[in-house]
Amino acid sequence: MPAWACRARHNLDDLLMPAPPAPIRRLFGLDILAVTFDEAVTLLSEAAVRRDGAAKVVVTPNVDHVVRLERQPEFKRNYAQADFLFADGMPVIWASRLLGEPLPERVTGADLFTALCRQAVAGNWRVALLGGMPGDEARLQARFEEYYPGLRIDIRCPSMRFDPHGEEGLAAADWVRELDADVVFVCLGMPKQENWSLRHAPSFGGGIVLCVGAAMEFAIGLQSRAPLWVQRNGLEWLWRLASNPRRLWRRYLVEDTRFLALCWREWRTRRQGRSPGA
Repeated sequence: MPAWACRARHNLDDLLMPAPPAPIRRLFGLDILAVTFDEAVTLLSEAAVRRDGAAKVVVTPNVDHVVRLERQPEFKRNYAQADFLFADGMPVIWASRLLGEPLPERVTGADLFTALCRQAVAGNWRVALLGGMPGDEARLQARFEEYYPGLRIDIRCPSMRFDPHGEEGLAAADWVRELDADVVFVCLGMPKQENWSLRHAPSFGGGIVLCVGAAMEFAIGLQSRAPLWVQRNGLEWLWRLASNPRRLWRRYLVEDTRFLALCWREWRTRRQGRSPGA
């Protein structure tokens, strides 16, 4: 066999060979992937075009998620079944290092949304988005055309009474199956988006389903994100609080302070040699 043919065969074998599994860190009862942002985008891009079974569900646990999951054990068990879990938020990264399970960097839903929209344009992927205010499809479509020219995206804005397990949830799943989308963004807020995704993704013919909350609003300029220096210093929560104090003060100043107690419990459990997150 000619040398060039041997090299081509070798390169093809490398492409077909499954990639080694990404390292995992066990934190707060969740198996979080210890990858950089670029590695996360690569993993999801590969999964988006793979058609070898059910769609893969992506969640991005942050401080608010960790606190809320502790109060809802049954939901936490379902949430932990997602295929890709990435740490969203610097406090989770700092906690991972203090607890001896270091994560390299945060991987936010907002950043994944933008990166995967660009990947979708480059790869001519089919994208579906479930979210937004009722009847807002045309306006959102125009914003996507402005920010991501050439993106093949279909948008469905559910009613305010959307039930992940009800008739509207089933109809949304039928819509995604008919589109046969490579990427599905679910922007319904927690826990609706996770409940819908984890229930229906097994019936989709491959691709990825991302639970990304308000990421769409940042990606198409409906909300402004904090400056990069604010994000890098773990103060994005403070920026968001200052931007909308009436809606967010209780979450950040009351409910999410429980994260400190959860970190203490996790640290003490590890010191005592028990399984963390049990």
